[in-house]
Amino acid sequence: QVQLVESGGGLVQPGGSLRLSCAASGRTFSSNYAMGWFRQAPGKERELVAFIMWSSGGTYHTDSVKGRFTISRDNAKNAVYLQMNSLKVEDTGVYYCNSNPPRSEFWGKGTLVTVSS
Repeated sequence: QVQLVESGGGLVQPGGSLRLSCAASGRTFSSNYAMGWFRQAPGKERELVAFIMWSSGGTYHTDSVKGRFTISRDNAKNAVYLQMNSLKVEDTGVYYCNSNPPRSEFWGKGTLVTVSS
């Protein structure tokens, strides 16, 4: 049984930075797995922000975060990270990690990111 625990959220001013972490326990991901970060803004549906291939390290970032966010992983620690720079008010939301495509049983509590002056 997989448990994903997100951390690192908080309140930050526009232009600031945060680094989110996702710790996975319960299994080791296979080489063809992809892990992603998703976010849900107030009143909106959850959306994919970025994902990374567990074996190759290949990445995808949605257009709205390209050049500002960077997803990375540490295979030895079974962890995934999201470095967020130049944060904007519209980046506010609850951020979740999950496999990509996501599995319903993997959703955790997420971590809240609030970008506000």
